[in-house]
Amino acid sequence: MMTERLEQAIARLKNLPTEKQDAIATLILEELEEEQRWDEAFERSPGLLVKRAAEAMAEYEAGKTQALDPENL
Repeated sequence: MMTERLEQAIARLKNLPTEKQDAIATLILEELEEEQRWDEAFERSPGLLVKRAAEAMAEYEAGKTQALDPENL
């Protein structure tokens, strides 16, 4: 079952030239594949994200971090 929003998007896509339809389809498929890879990675190591978050908090509490400066990214 498709959501109403997705149906609207697909209806609009149908009016685009073939090349643009294919380009957007490629982007969508790549995004779905990337999402699947992330899901699989988290399933293989469910505790890893918790471990990394704890390490980051420990570094913060130890004063080993610095404020993010968007001007110097």
